[in-house]
Amino acid sequence: MKKVLLGVQVLAGVMLVVFGLNKFLHFITMAAPAPEMGAYLGALGEIGFLFPLIAVIEILSGISFIMNKYVSLMVLFVTPVMVNAFLAHLFLDPAGIAGAAFILIALISIIVNHKERYAEIFKA
Repeated sequence: MKKVLLGVQVLAGVMLVVFGLNKFLHFITMAAPAPEMGAYLGALGEIGFLFPLIAVIEILSGISFIMNKYVSLMVLFVTPVMVNAFLAHLFLDPAGIAGAAFILIALISIIVNHKERYAEIFKA
């Protein structure tokens, strides 16, 4: 079971690196989003620093997952990004939800796999 979870972690890492690099290099042609999602992405793009920040978080987290180093820490950084991506797709563009859904499920499995490392956070 640990090999399966590690495989899911590495696959999520590869996806994060690819999606993060795509924000800088634009090598994957994306389908046109729904108008609502286009307006949302346009508003986020107007901020200026947000997409590069998200890309760096995705790339660093992906590398961490692939190398299996600092995974518990990087999950804490990338989870809010992926929850936002998942919810944006869920409510604004359901056709593009697959990648975000897979990564979010992978993050949940990583958290469950490393639950002892998060025990201190959840103490009252």
